[in-house]
Amino acid sequence: MRSEPFAIHRLGSGDIQLLRKLNALFADVFGDPVSYASKPPSDAYLENLLAKEHVVVLVALADNEVLGGLVAYELEKFEKARREFYIYDLAVRAEHRRRRIATTLIEHVREIAAHRGGWVVYVQADYGDDPAIALYEKLGTREEVLHFDIAVTPSPRGPS
Repeated sequence: MRSEPFAIHRLGSGDIQLLRKLNALFADVFGDPVSYASKPPSDAYLENLLAKEHVVVLVALADNEVLGGLVAYELEKFEKARREFYIYDLAVRAEHRRRRIATTLIEHVREIAAHRGGWVVYVQADYGDDPAIALYEKLGTREEVLHFDIAVTPSPRGPS
């Protein structure tokens, strides 16, 4: 296991190639090349996405190698004037685990959330992903919730 230092970098509109490296990492770590590697979006799409303040993409870098990364979304709430930050994806290459990379990525998103008026950062974990669950329990409070994916079917009339 390499132990040299790493740096956390928030991706901006000029970091398309780093985002593509991060997507490749997600495809590999999650074992899901269909979602993360097939039909990649255009550079223009990614540039526009990375320019949005409410999209937070962080990478852990060492010698221009992406060791891990995190994608989070800022959600503005309607019941109170506050924001939540949802960590959608978080992964670290197996050979770089146990170096506090995931913890450092989460700490960075917490700093961004605090700066932007966030009151909570939340994340889901899959049953059986014991290392992720242990990390999240160390950093936060566990809630027992159910998650449902509701498919979207395009309307023949278009959006209303």
